[in-house]
Amino acid sequence: MDFALRNLSVLAYANGFTLWHYKAAGVDKAAPAAPGFFDPAGDMLAVGDMIMVSSPAGGRVLCVLPGQQGVQTAPLA
Repeated sequence: MDFALRNLSVLAYANGFTLWHYKAAGVDKAAPAAPGFFDPAGDMLAVGDMIMVSSPAGGRVLCVLPGQQGVQTAPLA
């Protein structure tokens, strides 16, 4: 599945931190964690932001990491 900007929304914002929600309809919850998945929204996402991903197969929370190229994420441990 390709990234769809309409499925990304802000849940909360404070002090330069944004909590996002991404609705990953029709794919498993792992797809949005792939490198570059969130690149189309790179101008909106900041290092340290968190993205809650929900899909029919379950959910996960990703953290936006610093990267040289594109948006990189990692699951919260």
